[in-house]
Amino acid sequence: MNIIVNGGTRGIGKEIVNILAQDISNQIFITGRNEKVLKSLSDRYKNVKSFPLDMSLFDIQNEKFIAAVSKHFGRVDILINIAGYLIAKDFLQMTNDEARLMMETNFFGPASLIRVLKPIMSSGSHIVNISSMGGFQGSAKYKELSYYSASKAALACLTECLANEFTEYGISINCLALGAVQTEMLEEAFPGYKAPVDAKQMAEFIAGFALTGHKFFNGKILPVAINNP
Repeated sequence: MNIIVNGGTRGIGKEIVNILAQDISNQIFITGRNEKVLKSLSDRYKNVKSFPLDMSLFDIQNEKFIAAVSKHFGRVDILINIAGYLIAKDFLQMTNDEARLMMETNFFGPASLIRVLKPIMSSGSHIVNISSMGGFQGSAKYKELSYYSASKAALACLTECLANEFTEYGISINCLALGAVQTEMLEEAFPGYKAPVDAKQMAEFIAGFALTGHKFFNGKILPVAINNP
């Protein structure tokens, strides 16, 4: 499988790379802001290539990104959009720049990524967008996470829309709305909270879903949560 993990330098994304790279038949292309971690992963695994990418600046990097992907892949079988950014702050205190940064990273960037990769995704491909229970309709909502939750809700809605648009191409797209997972981002949002699931455990689920979930689901927003948070 040719797999792109968008956001593979920390937390769940990094664990997904570690899991998928164990199968040498998988060729993996990872993105992230932390160039040191990108180099470490690509040095560790012969089947992993990397590209430093800030999703909030994707529109000015997309040509170089596509050139890098095309150098290694003739096609993309799986895209996992897990890159995310969170600023925990009261709605009334949030600046427009901070709000836009989250929307660019969590929604516009992944949406643009899907659009530019679509031409090299064929029938049977699977796109997995990673959202949050905070963006899941009808779920509990939390103070200081309004813009973050809204950005993740937008990604979930996009998933439903693109499942309709991509049906004729045989490309499946699903969204996993994650509950509490013990990551750096959770600690930023809920200091001191201890989640019942760690990053590796969630990564195992997401990796397996990316490989086989399209056989059972398309256009679905699936809550993956024991606790929320």
